[in-house]
Amino acid sequence: MICLAVTYVMKPGTEDEAVDRLRRLTEATRAEPGCRFYLTHRSTTEPRKFFLYEQYEDQAALDYHRATAHFAEHVTGGLIALAESRSPELYGPLTD
Repeated sequence: MICLAVTYVMKPGTEDEAVDRLRRLTEATRAEPGCRFYLTHRSTTEPRKFFLYEQYEDQAALDYHRATAHFAEHVTGGLIALAESRSPELYGPLTD
């Protein structure tokens, strides 16, 4: 299993579009084969800050996710342009 943690800070005024895209992305991603867990959070103190916590069976499942039409639409074609910053971190388990 691998885990991806991504923090976005959105440009001012783009929060509503980001929320819409994140909701649609979350729904589609949860239906992917190999996706174990996918949850999007919004900061309670910084409304432009979002945190995504993702778990996949393996690297192949994450690669599949990144190759989907919904990833292209909502991440590559949307969230990245809306973001002031984006910080992804990939983690592996200490033990299986």
